[in-house]
Parts: sequence; C-alpha cells; structure tokens
Amino acid sequence: MSASLAVVEKSENPDPSKQPAPEVVVLKFGSSILRSPAEAPLVASAVYGHVRAGRKVVAVVSAFGGATDRMLGEARALGLAHSNDLLPGYVALGEEKSAALTAIACDRIGLDACALSVRELGIVAEGEPEHSRPCGLRPDHLKQALDRHEVVVVPGFGAVRPDGKVALLGRGGSDLTAVFLAAELGLKKVRLVKDVDGLYDHDPNDNTAPALRYRRASWDVARKLGGALVQHDAIDLGESRGVEIEVAALDRADGTVIGEKSAPPGPAPALPPLKVAVAGCGVVGGGVLGKLLQDPRYDVVGVLVRNPAKVRDVACPQELFTADPADLWAKKPDIVLEALSEGEAGHAVIRAALEAGCDVASANKQAVSRDPGGLQDLARAHGRRVFWSASVGGGAPMVETVRAARAAGEVVGFEAVLNGTVNFMLERLGDGAAFGEALADARAAGFAEEDPSSDLEGLDAAAKVRLLAFEAFGVSPAVEDVPRDHLTQATSAEGGVRQIGAAHLKDGVITPSVSLNAEHGDPLFSNLRGEGNALKVYGADGRVWRCRGRGAGRWATTESIMADLAEIVRARRADAGLN
Repeated sequence: MSASLAVVEKSENPDPSKQPAPEVVVLKFGSSILRSPAEAPLVASAVYGHVRAGRKVVAVVSAFGGATDRMLGEARALGLAHSNDLLPGYVALGEEKSAALTAIACDRIGLDACALSVRELGIVAEGEPEHSRPCGLRPDHLKQALDRHEVVVVPGFGAVRPDGKVALLGRGGSDLTAVFLAAELGLKKVRLVKDVDGLYDHDPNDNTAPALRYRRASWDVARKLGGALVQHDAIDLGESRGVEIEVAALDRADGTVIGEKSAPPGPAPALPPLKVAVAGCGVVGGGVLGKLLQDPRYDVVGVLVRNPAKVRDVACPQELFTADPADLWAKKPDIVLEALSEGEAGHAVIRAALEAGCDVASANKQAVSRDPGGLQDLARAHGRRVFWSASVGGGAPMVETVRAARAAGEVVGFEAVLNGTVNFMLERLGDGAAFGEALADARAAGFAEEDPSSDLEGLDAAAKVRLLAFEAFGVSPAVEDVPRDHLTQATSAEGGVRQIGAAHLKDGVITPSVSLNAEHGDPLFSNLRGEGNALKVYGADGRVWRCRGRGAGRWATTESIMADLAEIVRARRADAGLN
C-alpha cells in the first residue's frame, strides 16, 4: 500500500488547466550516504518527507560504498581491459542493485515507489564507454513511472549508447545523471545529498585553519574548489542547462547552492545533537527509539515506560528507561516524542512537556484528540510546537492532505478508512477467515494490540475523525457525538465492507460517524488491502483531495513521527537563524 498526498480532482466538469501537476524534485544519494544496504532506510526517510509535502521524487542513487571499485576489479581480473565495451554493463549493476534495494526500503514505510534499470531509464550517451556524455533521454519510461508512482528510484552513473550497449558517465557520474534528469524534467534545481554539508574553501578535515562554507558558489568557484565533491562534468552541464546544484548533508536544509553568483564563505553553524526523550516503547515507540539511537544528530536522554525492567525488542541502554515523568523532565530534553498507548497518560505527558519548554510530536490519537486546540494554545503560550501527523493514518499523510484542502478553500466534509487493524481484519473475514483467526493474524502482523477493543469498538477511528474534523473545520466533535459501529463476530464482511470514518459540514452543523458498510461506492476504499488507509476531503468548490497509505505497523507510523521530528528540527534551526 502506497503513501500519496493530495491528489486533486473535480467532481463535476474538471478543468485540467486549473489542476496543477505535483512538484517534482530530483535528489541524488551517493556512496558516502549509501555505504551499504543498511543505509537504504535513511534514504527512504529523506524521500518520505518530500512525498508527505505533496512532491514526487526522482531519487538517483550510486552503488553502495566500495561496490564500483570491487566490480571493476572483478571484471579486469578476468581480462577486460580499460574501455572494453562489456565492462560498463557489469559495473552498472552496482547502481541497479542499490536502486532496487532503496525502492524496497521505500515500500516498507508505505511509499509508492518503483525502481528503473539503466536501460529502462533510457539516458542516451555518446563517447568513451567508461566516460560518456548524456545527449538525450528516451521519454517513455521515466514519464510513465512518474505518472504511476510517487517515487522513482533510478541508477546513476549508467547510460545507453546509440548502439544499445551500456556506457558509464565517468567517476562521480551519478552527479551528472541527477543534473541531466533535472534539466530534462525542466527543473531549475537539483539536490545532491553528500556526507558533508556544503562546499568549503578548503578541506574541513584540515585543521590548520578554520574551514569556511559557501552559502552560494559560482560555477567557477565550484570547479576550482569542488574537487571530488561534485563531478566537473555535472557542474558544466548545470551551467549550460541553467540548473542550480544544491549540495547538502542528509536532512539538512542549509548547504551550498552552486549557480551564477558567489557569496563570501563563512563559518558553518555548529549543530550539537538535540536532546530527545521518548514516551512509550511499544510498536511505534520502539521503532522510533531504534532509529534515534542510530542517529548521531540526536541524543536520547530518557524513555518513559510503565515497566522499566521489561524485556524489549530494541537494543537500548537500560539506564535510559524510567517510569517517573519527573526523571524525564530532569534531563531537560529539547523534544519529546510521545507514543504511549493510553490517551489520558499521553495527554498529560504532552502538556507537561510543553510546559517544560519542549517541542512535541505525538502518535497518540486518543491523547491529542482530547483537546487539540488547547494543546496548540499551550504550545504557543510557551513558544513551542506540537505535531500529531503520526496519530492519524500511520504513514498516510492525512493531516497534511486536510490542511492542503483547507488552505485552498472551505472544506465541507471528509470520508476515510482510518483503522489499519480493522481494514486488515475485514479483508481476512471477507476471504473466509473466522473472527478469532483474523484477530490473531492482525496481532501477528503487529497491527492489533493485545487488547483490541479500541479498534473493534470504533474508538480508535472516532478519535481520528475528531482530530481530522478539527483540522478541517477548526472544531472537534465531542466523543459522545460520534456514533460508532462495532466489529464483532456477527459482522458480515461480504461485499467489500469497510469501516468508514466521516464528518460532513452542512448549515454550520458537523455530522461525524464511524460506520461499517459496503455502500461507500469508491474504489479508493474498496481496493484497499491489508492495513491500508485512505482519505477523501471535499471542498466547497467541488474539488476532492485524496490520499492513501499504510495505516498501521511499526515502520510506516515510525516514519511519520520521524518526519514530524524533522519538521521540528528545521523550525528550531530557523528560529536560531541556522538554516
């Protein structure tokens, strides 16, 4: 199940000229980022943030670290000399492997991704077999892939010669691939993600003098100082095609823009690790904790749990666990990520964190749906931020979709499949499984809690309806005002039954509901599989916004809360003048 955002359509008399195409971005990830397959999820995370913001992504990847040299050595050990026509076809397999595994990592977190081979991508190049220059792009495959998918992962470095044989674009050629694709797509900018945060006046590892970073560097400065950082052929192509080249580190808004003009270099801002606390260490909290502990940008200072002695499935120093919130606040975290399973306790943690001067991101719909407006007011009063995208839809960007619709005009309603556990069970029941078997399967897949009553009684979906209603209308209905159908052993799942959470605004009155029915009449819902979630938002002018994605499971929901964390970090740096 893919994650996609804000597909906009007219319900009557659509006017294509008024429907802007989604923004496309080209991102390149080199071997310094993709050192091994273990780093593919880092790339997927970076891509997720762009998709959640409504963009389509072309991700250009290099081979995993050391793979190109190893493959060159293997081929030459068998007698293939330099410039042999057969060698590029073998070496390019390194990038194709990287593209395939990166697409798999994207799929795991719910992104709608595909991978193209060198031949499918269809960059045509001329020149020496190992150092050719792109001269054209066969348009069909990339365009079709972008039409069908949110993310297209492509191999850098490789191209196809007019005679059909594979060619290479020179060492560092993935930079050239990215710049060329950006130019062919009509973009004005391409982003090269490196292991350094920009172009410096000298090697930052040379401590004889402080290294100064360029905010903007001209083409000539980049050619003079870029060295191995950016391929010179890519710089030349960027200049000739008018494509600026951004060089930045992973998940850093700031970096160096290479283009027509330079600005004097200056000291790069020091960015010490942010102190992060996690509340909850279940399916989502454990996934978040595992990612944080592997990321040097964050210093995990504490983990709030009910039982610190419990054995968990994430490797974490035992001394970080505490059952006392006061211990957490004593560590003075900058950010709190709240993923408790209980609403009242989660709400109390969020309020205490904001009052303690922490920014907060929550995946706890029962907590934030209690009083979303009050939490926002409290955050503003303390100069902090509270995010809750992960609390609705798992990896599906539902909150962002509603906000996009509301920013475009008045919203008059929404309908959604909001509970991945129930959708998974309904599909299994429709296939003939017994109720107990379907529930056991949901637990085994990591979707259902040990106590599934919140899901089965519609309380989970109702909390999400209340929160989406707040985003859509500025008002959250009371819990008792949301009628709910229960999923029980007597429920029939024949005919494509789905649990539909909805709220409609008419004559100033909001009508919310959570119902089990097969009368939704939309393949967006009936075609959902497994833990899939989907949303339709209705504008007063007849437009309809849609999104879909994985609505349950560790990785999709973890990715959503990590994307909220990334937004908080960018906002904090902007406040400090560091972006």
